[in-house]
Amino acid sequence: MQGAVSPVAPRQARSRPTLRDVALLAGVSPKTASRVINGEPGVSSAKVSAVERAVAQLNYRPNFTASSLRRASGRTAAIGAVLEDVGNPFSAALLRSLEDAARDRDVLIFAGSVDEDPERERALLRAFTIRQADALVVASASDRHGHLSDEVNAGTPVVFVDRPPVGLHVDAVLADNAEGAAAAVHHLVAHGHRDIAYLGDLRTIATARLRFQGFKEALSDHGIRPSSVVHDLHTVAETQRAVEGLLTGAAPPTALFASQNLVTIGVLRALQRLGRHRDVALVGFDDFPLADLLEPAVTVIAQDPSAMGRVAASLLFRRLDGEVWEPTTHVVPTRLIARGSGEIRGPWTA
Repeated sequence: MQGAVSPVAPRQARSRPTLRDVALLAGVSPKTASRVINGEPGVSSAKVSAVERAVAQLNYRPNFTASSLRRASGRTAAIGAVLEDVGNPFSAALLRSLEDAARDRDVLIFAGSVDEDPERERALLRAFTIRQADALVVASASDRHGHLSDEVNAGTPVVFVDRPPVGLHVDAVLADNAEGAAAAVHHLVAHGHRDIAYLGDLRTIATARLRFQGFKEALSDHGIRPSSVVHDLHTVAETQRAVEGLLTGAAPPTALFASQNLVTIGVLRALQRLGRHRDVALVGFDDFPLADLLEPAVTVIAQDPSAMGRVAASLLFRRLDGEVWEPTTHVVPTRLIARGSGEIRGPWTA
């Protein structure tokens, strides 16, 4: 469901502080301020301290792109994209969609991976804002985003994708995570399963929490409790070990729900190794390359990262073109793709 967009009175954006502003506040010449900011020697410690205080007070960011990328319009013709992992199929599809939209505008996309590290995320955002990217796309690993308030107040368009902003009023493009997980449970129950195990990503990730919520609520709808729950799986190897342990235990589940594509791959390796891939049902959240060519092919709850990228790009460019509206959250539906693994019959088949 897409939030309604209605015109609102534009907020007066603060202009970015300049080198001259820093020099004036520090009581030094612009040349001296420039030497301090660029780390050049020969400036007294008192003046260095004064300039550093002024930089911090004004939240000044040097314009490294002024002589190269910046256009006459004052824009750098670049957008910074902070994604979870550009090597992951989901992030890669999202990035490609952003690139396709940006290419039509003759704009570059600079992208980096946060690897679920909030400090790395902040460092990437700092690098992009220092270089005065025209806009930011953020798939955040953090649960606090107030540090971007200065950028938003200065007029930089920011769109969060996949994960919602916290403490920051900006546009967001999200998948329907809880509903997608619920659809997986309903599908497995319909195919005769009541002993369904949950294999989840890191609990620090908002999408992982939403998928587990949808999983639990759907089981509750059927009067079922989870067979097993394993959280904080973030690699293929971790997942493979966890699944092997579940399936060789005293009360193995008859069906598995994997909440992320790398987790699904770990599940598949365990099933193949144990020779259980034809009798244990599996539904994975997120599609991935070659999922339809395996035996059995993998049933998935498919997100649409390409659509999410297109929506995010549209929002950014509309704001860069001067449109103004109250920030909204746009939810992109998921869909269940039945391919075989999720249709393996369980013992409760009618």
